[in-house]
Amino acid sequence: MEDDPRPIDAIRRHFEVERELAARLLHTNRSERTRIFRTLYDELFARVPDHPRLLRRETEESSARAVAARMRLLTPFLTGVSTFLEFAPGDCRLAYEVCRHAKKVYGVDISDQSGSAAGRPYNFDLIVYDGYNLDIADQSVDLVFSYQFLEHLHPDDVDAHFALVYRILKPGGAYIFSTPHRFSGPHDVSRLFSDTPQGFHFREWTFFELGRVVTRLGFGAWHTYRFGKPRLSSPCNLATVTAEHVIDLLPRRMQRVLSARMFNSVTMICRK
Repeated sequence: MEDDPRPIDAIRRHFEVERELAARLLHTNRSERTRIFRTLYDELFARVPDHPRLLRRETEESSARAVAARMRLLTPFLTGVSTFLEFAPGDCRLAYEVCRHAKKVYGVDISDQSGSAAGRPYNFDLIVYDGYNLDIADQSVDLVFSYQFLEHLHPDDVDAHFALVYRILKPGGAYIFSTPHRFSGPHDVSRLFSDTPQGFHFREWTFFELGRVVTRLGFGAWHTYRFGKPRLSSPCNLATVTAEHVIDLLPRRMQRVLSARMFNSVTMICRK
């Protein structure tokens, strides 16, 4: 949100609307969330017609750069992958690229944002689900991926998401994800008005926090990506979480400044 060109009063109106809608969602139970997930963004865009997602015009060049950046996260682990699944694939361009490397690719989302089916690879399927119940066989997927997704999960749904991923992964399979880091945030519209996310980023995380979640839910190992590359060693994990523990002791403003480059995102690979 730092490069938002709108005047501050427009950004504040956006913030107030998103905070209101987020609070509404936070006070729902699971069955209620399955009904309102798909309509929440529609209401946001109707009430905030100058929302950046409505006004931004992504070029072919910028889209290609985004796909290439995410492929750099995935490529070291695509060898031998038969089945790949991406949560919240958006326009599915990344998933389409992975179709060149895997026999079967699934995109899983709560709505179809892929656009025209023309040119869709033969080995790609889009599954629209309710956020919870996914008709994918147990132990059938080699590699799962999500990008800028976990921060949007309701706090009560985080464990359920990781349990779902664990269920569908083959033994030895992996989940690669990237989500905004808490120290350098908030990364949503809250940034100009709060030290904590109050919009549709329901929680932003640290490596240590997500490491505890995946370990508790049965994953055998997790490793960090640092500066765009996977660091598959325990000493790298230790160095990362030690740095987090030190920075966590600092005042919030100093945390944000120090973490702008050091801890912009939590990008991890978890093995079943």
